[in-house]
Amino acid sequence: MKNKKGLFIAVLILSALIILYILFRIVGIPSFLTADSKQYQTSIVDRGQVFIPLDAIGTVEPENEVILLSPLTSIIRKISKEPGSRVKKGDVIIELDTESTRAEIDQITDQLEVKSNSLERSKLEGQMARIDLDYNVEVKKLRIISIKAQLADEEQLLSVGGISSAKIDETKQNLVLAEKDLDVVQKKNAIRLKQMKTEETGLNLQIEIQKKQLADKIAMLGKSDIKAPSNGIILSVSGKEGEKVGNDKMLITMSDLTTFKIKGLIDEKLSEQIKTGNPVYVLSENEKLSGTIGNVTPTIADNKIQFNIHLENSNNPRLIPNQAVKLLVLKSVKNGVLRISANNNFKANTEQTVYILDSGKVVARTVYFGIKGNEYLEVVSGLNEGEKVILADSPYLWNAKKVEKLK
Repeated sequence: MKNKKGLFIAVLILSALIILYILFRIVGIPSFLTADSKQYQTSIVDRGQVFIPLDAIGTVEPENEVILLSPLTSIIRKISKEPGSRVKKGDVIIELDTESTRAEIDQITDQLEVKSNSLERSKLEGQMARIDLDYNVEVKKLRIISIKAQLADEEQLLSVGGISSAKIDETKQNLVLAEKDLDVVQKKNAIRLKQMKTEETGLNLQIEIQKKQLADKIAMLGKSDIKAPSNGIILSVSGKEGEKVGNDKMLITMSDLTTFKIKGLIDEKLSEQIKTGNPVYVLSENEKLSGTIGNVTPTIADNKIQFNIHLENSNNPRLIPNQAVKLLVLKSVKNGVLRISANNNFKANTEQTVYILDSGKVVARTVYFGIKGNEYLEVVSGLNEGEKVILADSPYLWNAKKVEKLK
């Protein structure tokens, strides 16, 4: 009898527990049965990027190398900055001697003065020549008019028998010759005028060429002090003080410290994951900089391969040459997906029961998770944006002493 009574009580207790479990699954666990929800580490479901990274290391390097050429043929008068020196934009690195350039400027100036005088003289001579040419043409025209008048008179005399026809024929021949003479003079005058115009144009062209040469030489004086085009470090200086250098000879190589790239190193076992164009995050002083993989060096050194990273913001002020940085090479990336903070209790690519806080109740949900990175875990289904998830996989694991609320 006692055994039957004990069995009956056990069945009642078990039934009550099952009913309570079903109720908790449907309506949630009342907050008074749990610890204060404010004590628990939670994560708000949001949308964003989830990625699986590969760890690598990197070093900050200048992105560009600058080569400075000699702007003129001259002698190195002074070297102000030696290789290894840091320079700021506008700092003088090399001073070139300007004596020969100034002598050339004086010579060109004198030549310009001579050419200008020649042009003025040519213009005056041209004016005089035009006057003479016009005068000759007018004389020829007057002669033709005179002959025509003579011919008219002779024809009247011929009609009354006062002159012979031979005389009229002679006058007519003189008229033809005079007209041909005028035509020749006019053609010669046209040619002479073109010659004078060509001579003036040639002199003007020579003057313009020399003016340009003069302007170039004057501009060279301003370039005789070779200055740093940007902040940087002097890598090499060609030549010595007192040495002659030719125009366009390479004088200086320097690094440009206005923009940077990253030289990355990763274990050769992961080399298959390092492809040109793959995204990378560079961690510098708690800041995450975006970049992409550029050139990949095929050779292996110390069991590592080397690759370059081009940054989206290559002039970030936090970057310093030779600075060591941590790299996160993005192996798998998903953008714009639902996500929660990564947690050891939740696994990638699994279906799990999670608990959310809803109006003071703890409600169970069946959730399917996708990829999991260092920071976030992808939510494939089971949760909605804005919901607050308790980062524990079971109410029995909740311990107020070891958790805290996420902001």
